[in-house]
Amino acid sequence: MHFPLHPETPQEGALLADFYRSRGIDPEEAYSRMAALMAKEGLPYGRRTHSYNSRLAQELAAWAATQPGGESIHDALFRAYFVEGRNIGLPDELVAIAVSVGLDGAEAARVLDTREFSDAVDADWRRSAEVGVTGVPTFVVGGYGVVGAQPYEMLEKLVQQSGLARRADPGGPG
Repeated sequence: MHFPLHPETPQEGALLADFYRSRGIDPEEAYSRMAALMAKEGLPYGRRTHSYNSRLAQELAAWAATQPGGESIHDALFRAYFVEGRNIGLPDELVAIAVSVGLDGAEAARVLDTREFSDAVDADWRRSAEVGVTGVPTFVVGGYGVVGAQPYEMLEKLVQQSGLARRADPGGPG
């Protein structure tokens, strides 16, 4: 599900330092905390200077979900934004990212130009509001949710709190 995280961000982006300063957050502290969390999970994380509007990236991802192999767009968008600091609000950047994972560049450009997946993203944004999403990532299970990067134990607790039955391990007894 897509979520409108800072949809007011202009296409050219906004300085992260300004964003942090407006919220009384030390930029270096924020980077260090997130870099440590990502490292703990074995995920790459770069030092970004800007925040970019992700609306077009969400529309591209909605289209990619209809294409064979399209699920690979998510990791590519993550890497482009959080590791490489690329502006995922620019159509040309998004087309290049789509091509990098084997999707049709001309079709990606057409989809972004026509905005044909705009309604699908709007529907996701409405659904996000209905279930109370206020940030990313948000994990919702059985009517319960947690916001933000969470340790495994917190996600396990969320699933237990939801009352869902534990599935048997397909590789073990059960």
